[in-house]
Amino acid sequence: MEFSSLAVAPNTLPCFTLASPLPPVSCVSTASAGARRAIHCAIGATPADKSSTAWKGQTHHSKDYLERQAAILEVQQSPDLVSALHRFDDMLKVQDLNLMLRYFGKLKRFQDLSKLFEWMRQSGNISASSYTSYITFTGKSLNPMKSLEIYKEISEHSLRTNTYICNAVLSCLVRTGRYNLSIKVFQEMKKDGLKPDVVTYSTLLSGCIKAKDGYLKAREVVGELENEGLKMDGVIYGTLLAVCASNSKCEEAENYFQRMKDEGLVPNEFHYSSLLNAYSIDGNCNKAEQLVQEMKSAGLEPNKVILTTLLKAYVKGGLFVKSRELLAELESMGHANDEIPYCLLMDGLAKAGHTDEAKLIFKRIADKSVKSDGYAHSIMILAFCRKGLLGEAKELAKDFEAKYNRYDIVILNSMLCAYCRVGDMESAMQTLKKMDELAISPDRYTFNILIKYFCKEGLYLLAYRTMQDMHSKGIQVDEGISSSLIFQLGNMKAYSEAFSVYNMLNYGKITMCKALHEKILHILVAGRLFKEAYLVVKDNVGSISKPSLKKFATAFMKSGNVNLINSTLEVLHASGYKIDQEVFHAAVSRYIVLPEKKDLLLQLLQWMPEQKYCVNSSTRELIMKNSHFFGGKLIKEVLIYHPRVPKAAGSYELQNKTLNNSNLRCGAGNHSHSVGT
Repeated sequence: MEFSSLAVAPNTLPCFTLASPLPPVSCVSTASAGARRAIHCAIGATPADKSSTAWKGQTHHSKDYLERQAAILEVQQSPDLVSALHRFDDMLKVQDLNLMLRYFGKLKRFQDLSKLFEWMRQSGNISASSYTSYITFTGKSLNPMKSLEIYKEISEHSLRTNTYICNAVLSCLVRTGRYNLSIKVFQEMKKDGLKPDVVTYSTLLSGCIKAKDGYLKAREVVGELENEGLKMDGVIYGTLLAVCASNSKCEEAENYFQRMKDEGLVPNEFHYSSLLNAYSIDGNCNKAEQLVQEMKSAGLEPNKVILTTLLKAYVKGGLFVKSRELLAELESMGHANDEIPYCLLMDGLAKAGHTDEAKLIFKRIADKSVKSDGYAHSIMILAFCRKGLLGEAKELAKDFEAKYNRYDIVILNSMLCAYCRVGDMESAMQTLKKMDELAISPDRYTFNILIKYFCKEGLYLLAYRTMQDMHSKGIQVDEGISSSLIFQLGNMKAYSEAFSVYNMLNYGKITMCKALHEKILHILVAGRLFKEAYLVVKDNVGSISKPSLKKFATAFMKSGNVNLINSTLEVLHASGYKIDQEVFHAAVSRYIVLPEKKDLLLQLLQWMPEQKYCVNSSTRELIMKNSHFFGGKLIKEVLIYHPRVPKAAGSYELQNKTLNNSNLRCGAGNHSHSVGT
């Protein structure tokens, strides 16, 4: 049970209908004929008939009050709202206008609501309650940014820091899933001088229920509440329990529940259901049962929500016998008139591999004519897909389309999965078209279903473009699917596309498997994308095997960007990889044919002895043969620090031993160079 509804600011008032006794028609000189008739019908008696039962005990109001009531009624019924407001401008007070705001809001007459509010702002007949009501109702019409815009246009400081107005704005943002924005706005409000109350914090807490890392964010909100010297009440505790449940913090939920009782607060059905939900998510059946018994001992009878949550705990814990018994109990109590308890059991059975038993529950829904929104179909479609019963999955998807005209992302994904599994591309495309027509945004599962299907059909470039679209929408790509796609793109020589998929993973929010760095390195080297390969090695050299580094180094020295040769060698050496003579010879060979790169060659030759490397005889001969291009004297001076090593001396250990002996003789080692400078 979520507590977001409990966190609404107390100023969010209901819309009141006119209940006061109304005057006889003759008393309302400004009312229209229609309004007068309505008033006459409402009172059912005249002042002259004081002996009548209808008149006895009624309160007498002033003529001014009665005329205002009639004016309110006429404005509410007028087809031209603005004209009616101008007509009664001198008569109506701010509280009358606020009453009409709530009237239009409750009836969802949002166009009239906006017209009235704008007229109030322009005429100056406005109060804090006006802003609170209007912001609340615009938020309920799913336009939270409009609410925020209205708030930011408030110039009067006392209104900008009014607790009720601020709470209404925050509630709109939280209700529509904009928790991070609500926190940012809250901090700005405090800077302006807002003094938050318990309702403010309970509103922010309710946003933590579905927010990422919601529990940690809730702790921050509670810490701030306590720093402000405010005490936690039943609503705060209830919301915290719901946050703990949604973030699988069962132990923390228990602690808050006990703390609440220790502070003298008596738990109600909402607190019990939230803690029970935490147990159900954890699959802790024993504690769930004990909590229900505790609730009964406290004099609270378990309601439909409590019993359904207990069923959820049984299913999660794999206690299917108890689950069936409890479902039968819910049926006997009249609490199984919708598909939710059936779907809980069906889903548990299906995921446990008991597809036939899940089918029996599905049939039971139909036999009992249980109200269904199609979620039972969704569960069974996925169950059939998991078991490989693709024909039945497709048939059920078609049955859903024939019976229901109500779709959401879960149901559409189930249908899409069924069609893709059987290779029915036409039906899959129709499902995507329906999703687009209904303005239902695809989620992670939608994209993964499509990418898997395209890969299965060998349409790897189409799978890649689908993954690009997924990534552009800020949805985290799946590592397993991405890894497989990278391999297939590499096989078809789509090297750049493979590297693009790798980057989607590498810069995502998950820790990538280390083996993937080596896999993409092989693909990039094969595709001669040496700059990209260099970046992979530079950032992940510790995750790549020595044979792969050797293959990369040899290929890069021969064909990579010559300006990055020294940097590449430095990266390899810093990782602990011992560079052999073949690699150095390849690097020198690249420089020899490019005299304009003599500075890079000199830097390399100066760097090598410092790292206990030296050129072998064949590399020395190559350098000396072409030394006139690089300044013969300078080259000879540098080579002094490279002792002669036999041509076959390729190992780092032998080079090191030779170099140490040479250093003892000529005092080398006083110099310090960076190969990359």
